[in-house]
Amino acid sequence: MRPIWSGAISFGLVTIPIKVFPATESHAISLHQFHVADGGRIRYRKVCEVDGKELTSEEITRGYETAVGTIPVTDEDLDALPLPTAKAIEIVAFVPTESIDPIRIGASYYLAAEGVAAKPYELLRQALERSSKVAVAKFAMRDRERLGLLRVLDDVIVLHGMRWPDEIRDASQVEVPDVEVSDEEIEAAIALADTLSGRDLGQMHDEYREALDKLIQAKTAGTRPEPVETPAPASAEVVDLMAMLEKSVSQAKASRTGGGDATVHDLPAAKKTTKKTAPAKKTAAKEAAAKKTAGRKPRSA
Repeated sequence: MRPIWSGAISFGLVTIPIKVFPATESHAISLHQFHVADGGRIRYRKVCEVDGKELTSEEITRGYETAVGTIPVTDEDLDALPLPTAKAIEIVAFVPTESIDPIRIGASYYLAAEGVAAKPYELLRQALERSSKVAVAKFAMRDRERLGLLRVLDDVIVLHGMRWPDEIRDASQVEVPDVEVSDEEIEAAIALADTLSGRDLGQMHDEYREALDKLIQAKTAGTRPEPVETPAPASAEVVDLMAMLEKSVSQAKASRTGGGDATVHDLPAAKKTTKKTAPAKKTAAKEAAAKKTAGRKPRSA
């Protein structure tokens, strides 16, 4: 792997020079656009709106568009910004792992240290590991300051990019259906969850990419892959949840045959319940919250 960034971890008065490596990679199959009539490749070119000329990367700069015109912002301008995190990952807090909401986690990077940086790197790694905490940090990469999370994975310190608090949209903007479910249905759902527990996530793979790869190989050979049955789309009609849960548990048990052990709970005996209809109107508190949400302007993600 090649490092994509180098700098240092600022840990109080301790400075740890590090190199940053991408921790993930994409295996997606890239498809291009072609002209149907003659097979010509369709490309996107950078063309100036003023003179219509196609430009090279050396002829292009960046800027911020305002009401009075575009304000250019050069690489020199960005390098001169008074940013303490320009070449450092500055740890600002240590927090319990469970206090971090997964919705805030972004891209991941491996951090490596060499030479004299090995000892302070190991010091931070063991401090994170023994405290069972993660470190919240600030760092600058690709022209903006970011929030990050440091944790230990297989003896390596990993940096996860994080979204700033104001980048997370308010969940109250999503309308939640006002319906009721029975205790028996909830217990059945928990039994299904127990049946599906213990699966080795390392064995999961991208079935769509594999199918697309087979399609390309077959068409290259002048054939087409064998058609497969696709599952019917989910029905919007009201279904018997208990019956569907019972069937799901049976299928899950069958799929686990020969696999690892899973904790399986028996389904509760179904009881006859009177079908309850959702209230025609929400409570006054919910109505007030809905009106407040409708009038709120969504924040940009």
